[in-house]
Amino acid sequence: FFFSPCIYLVMLFSHSTGYPFPTAPPVDPFAKIRVDDCGKTKGCFRYGKPGCNAETCDYFLSYRRIGADVEFELSADTDGWVAVGFSSDKKMGGDDVMACVHDDNGRVRIQHFYNVGQWAKEIQRNPARDEEGVFENNRVTCRFKRPVYVPREETIVDLHLSWYYLFAWGPAIQGSITRHDIDSPPVSERVVSIYKYEDIFMPSAAYQTFSSPFCLLLIVALTFYLLMGTP
Repeated sequence: FFFSPCIYLVMLFSHSTGYPFPTAPPVDPFAKIRVDDCGKTKGCFRYGKPGCNAETCDYFLSYRRIGADVEFELSADTDGWVAVGFSSDKKMGGDDVMACVHDDNGRVRIQHFYNVGQWAKEIQRNPARDEEGVFENNRVTCRFKRPVYVPREETIVDLHLSWYYLFAWGPAIQGSITRHDIDSPPVSERVVSIYKYEDIFMPSAAYQTFSSPFCLLLIVALTFYLLMGTP
């Protein structure tokens, strides 16, 4: 066969460098969660310090409808896992749970669980798609979609119905979730509708001390006592 000088040079260069084909382009980085859209084009729950965002809250969740799907974004101050549960009541048990789990290889995987009492059982049928996640700055953050409507099944709820949302996060051992970080994880005050976008803040325990009416009344009483002095 006869090769032109140009083809010969290309073949020689490819052989000498060891890269006969272009390398694949880098994977797009994880797009940061936007909180400016909360209450407008998506619903959000924030748990932690007043004014916190998706990178500083103890726990953060957002949801928005995209066609026949609901897109969820989760983030928590943990090196293990962060999850949301869909429940018919405010208690753990009989709940459809989506969890983002940081494994030993540094990846964040989206897994599907079903709460059997106080124990989370992994379900092989996983409704999540378009999954992405990252572990940075000691935070697990992820984004995924799941269908609004699903065939009737005990372990997967229809999201067009309203549910209480259970929020939880905690450590993982070799990619397996363990008990959540706090004894009483936060729960939405009322059932959540994916058709209503709100921006709801829930103060963590460290910021609840002076927010309850009883504590405020106690502070006023103590202040009055100190100003008046003892008899």
